[in-house]
Amino acid sequence: MQKIEIKAEQFFELLKLKDTSMWEIFSQMIDGNEKEIIFLDHEEKILFNYILPSNPEKLEEDRKEFSKQFSEKLANFN
Repeated sequence: MQKIEIKAEQFFELLKLKDTSMWEIFSQMIDGNEKEIIFLDHEEKILFNYILPSNPEKLEEDRKEFSKQFSEKLANFN
């Protein structure tokens, strides 16, 4: 499995500047093979990782699950 390391802070800043979602970027990376995307902090420490699926249908399932979990976590903060 191919591993892709991304500096998280720069990645999310770029998304803001381009007004693009990470899911749109991920969809452009799909090529039929799973990839491990590793998000790093400024000290090169792993913050989290994500296994990019090999097809758009699974990516959409992941996006929906992420949105659900994110909404639940936000609700717990309020």
